[in-house]
Amino acid sequence: MRCIAVINQKGGCGKTTVAINLSACLAGLGQRTLLVDMDPQGHCAVGLAVPEDQVERNIYDVLISAHAGTKTELKSIVWQIAQNFDLAPSGIELAALEPQLAGQDRREECLRDVLAEADYDQVVVDCPPGVGLLTFNALRAADEVVIPVETGYFALHGLGRQLETLEVLQQQCRQQFRTRILATMYDVRTKLAREVLTELRKHHKEQMFRTVVNFNTRLKEAASFGQAISEYDPASKGMRDFVGLAKELIESGAARAGGQAAGVEAQLAGLAKTAEELLGRTGELVGAKAAGARQREATATVQEKIDQFYGVRQRDGTVEFAVLHPQAEEVALAGDFNGWDPARTVLERAGDKGRWSAAMPLGAGVYRYRYVVDGRWQQDPYNEWAESNPYGEMNSVVEVK
Repeated sequence: MRCIAVINQKGGCGKTTVAINLSACLAGLGQRTLLVDMDPQGHCAVGLAVPEDQVERNIYDVLISAHAGTKTELKSIVWQIAQNFDLAPSGIELAALEPQLAGQDRREECLRDVLAEADYDQVVVDCPPGVGLLTFNALRAADEVVIPVETGYFALHGLGRQLETLEVLQQQCRQQFRTRILATMYDVRTKLAREVLTELRKHHKEQMFRTVVNFNTRLKEAASFGQAISEYDPASKGMRDFVGLAKELIESGAARAGGQAAGVEAQLAGLAKTAEELLGRTGELVGAKAAGARQREATATVQEKIDQFYGVRQRDGTVEFAVLHPQAEEVALAGDFNGWDPARTVLERAGDKGRWSAAMPLGAGVYRYRYVVDGRWQQDPYNEWAESNPYGEMNSVVEVK
């Protein structure tokens, strides 16, 4: 089984489009393929018309189960999309994985351990557009990394940052994988696109895919209808591009099995150097300030959703405490407002998603508190304000105005 991580820290580069359509075309070529969505935004399910209200469990439940003392099988959350094509969907709960596994051993190995028991020829992982535990889990499990690069200036920033991340992972985890660059959204009509593609091929001849994913409106239409391009328009140019990409990956996998893999450290160093050169050569064309704005916009949506559901909020004379613990049997709240007695404030579970909450009428002041989850005391993972206590641990702090 081969695991391919599709990654780029920059949003809007066609990453999820690549993951979905590459998976569908690999399946169409007879490869038993699993698409794993590691992005809390859950765009893979949206792009494949999987109804959100019917997804009772997702990849979060599988990843957290080992640390929660339970066992959720991967096959229990998988959706069959087509012949040879399965999806392990994501959900907003996945954003809580990092704070919940803080300090846990082997927390970067969760996905790798899960996939070790999977029975597929190809596993494609759609990574989130940022650096964190979810991304490191995907990279730790990967045999090969595909970086979609839009043939425009802004994408070069994402390429440079991504290569730095891969280099850090190489040093810390000694993970061996091959890095490939895929030119996407290529519009031959624009001078900038032609120049960027020429430079990429010139400096990354061994790392670039021969295949280029051209700009094609049928790919966007397919996503809006919740279909892979292989189902929406098998005769389209987009379909031809992704079939070519799938064949190239299958061929390269066979070549690697024959001992034709290149050295990873030299490869990453060359990629990083060339990315910087490309940035310098194209920097005069557009302002770099907009790149940062687009990166922040890509990640703001998920954080806003998290803030709406979890953490501490003041409203209508009360303070609401909300936390995510899908596997918990009981969650209580202890603080200086209830004598540090968790039995006095037991949270209520809302629905089957694992959200626990309680509203308390607190007057103005500063309060310290902790959650007690099935008897285990812990700080609030959604509240950054914390201070040490006499027991060598951390209390969460909230100020009521």
